Amino acid sequence: MEIVQVVGLGLVAAVLVAFLREHRPELAIQVSLVSGIIIILLVIDRVVIVVNTITEMAVGAGINLVYLQVLLRIIGVAYLAEFGSQVCHDAGEGSLASRIELAAKILILVMAVPIVVAVMESIIKIIP
Repeated sequence: MEIVQVVGLGLVAAVLVAFLREHRPELAIQVSLVSGIIIILLVIDRVVIVVNTITEMAVGAGINLVYLQVLLRIIGVAYLAEFGSQVCHDAGEGSLASRIELAAKILILVMAVPIVVAVMESIIKIIP
């Protein structure tokens, strides 16, 4: 039933932000940011459970944990960049949001290099 809490908080925050945006725009951004952080904190324990489950499965399957760690970091960068980008959009800073998204894409590309190299090495071993 956590979704009820998340949606409820989101709706209350949206109404409050809409009201504040007209009268106190500086507070509207802060309320939006704080409510977003609270929503993330409400679901973070579920994320930890998923990460632990995936890690246990990878260990059981004999998968190198380095690749799993890289994959989880990439997912984390994507989520954080999306959150930061949306906050910038809410603040009316679309160009800054675009820069955050671009930087995240570049970081993801850089972080993915070990996985790409491992795949290429595997392909080279298969080809005579």
